[in-house]
Amino acid sequence: MDMLTPDDANAINVTPDAHHGRRRVPWSGLISIILLLAALAGLAAWWLRGPVITTTRITRGTAAEIVYATGAVEPETWSRTTPLVRGRIVERCRCEGRQVKAGDLLARLDDKEAQATLNDLRAQEDFQRHEFERQSQLLARGAATSQSYQRSESDLARIRAQIAAQSQRLDYYKLVAPMDGVVLKEDGEVGDMVDPGTILYRVGLEKPLWVVADVNEEDIPRVQVGQKVLLRTDAFGNQALAGTVKQITPAGDPVAKTFRVRIGLPDDTPLRVGMSVEANIVSREKADVLLAPANAVVSNSLLVIADDRVHRRKVRIGIRGAAAVEIVEGAQEGELVASPATADIRDGERVRPAPAETALP
Repeated sequence: MDMLTPDDANAINVTPDAHHGRRRVPWSGLISIILLLAALAGLAAWWLRGPVITTTRITRGTAAEIVYATGAVEPETWSRTTPLVRGRIVERCRCEGRQVKAGDLLARLDDKEAQATLNDLRAQEDFQRHEFERQSQLLARGAATSQSYQRSESDLARIRAQIAAQSQRLDYYKLVAPMDGVVLKEDGEVGDMVDPGTILYRVGLEKPLWVVADVNEEDIPRVQVGQKVLLRTDAFGNQALAGTVKQITPAGDPVAKTFRVRIGLPDDTPLRVGMSVEANIVSREKADVLLAPANAVVSNSLLVIADDRVHRRKVRIGIRGAAAVEIVEGAQEGELVASPATADIRDGERVRPAPAETALP
């Protein structure tokens, strides 16, 4: 029987044992096994440490109940100017942004046809006037009946009434400033055909301004005159602009299910006429209360993090704001809570808390 030499033993990755005749695993193999076991243990430890969740702390601050609305900026005093008849624009003032006085001519429509009608009526009036004078003379000589005289008198009066109406109608072809103020906007060009009711001019005072906003009928009971309003618009980024509820329309819109609310603006507001805004009407406010992020409260519960484990806790809430919720009972200042609350996290589960701004997936 052939015997293994030391070279043969190394070739098959075993070493001979001189005393017992057994083969031993070399040190390189043991090190590989140890490293594998260490890697498995590290993987298990990583797996058991739980998922990463974003967290924040319960703080103290001011809780505000908000009523949301949208609207547009308008002058408190202004007027729209529209034609009363259909016609073609033949003249316009090109006075947008300029001061005007009540009665100043803003635009004129083509009135040739209406003027021709007036001239025809005046010619008829001249004829009827001569006829009336002739009937008067004949009646005085007894050569005409009183009936003929009365008919000519009635015809003359009718023509004169038509002339007065047509003269008034000619004024409809002129658009004049309805008030002293600034021409805020001018529409239409010479040659355009416009219909009655088409807004061509907006004349008003540049200050003061207000926001005319629509509030859902479900929220209108919480809105009162004098409440503070925070306004936002894309033109000024995230800058919050101040306002105050000034008027509430007594009757709502049954189709849109909204009520109109007018929000007064300070004279130094950067908002301009025509800007669209979002309004947050502060209907209720409480200072120095416990606050949790709105997305941390689900079904009146918080996911409180302690010792890297989740503890679901029922709380009693007060004011619900858009960003924060008042915690009346069930939590303490400084406690760490999941934000947003995660539905698939079980009570008592181990997690890896991370601040919202540094959380990793």
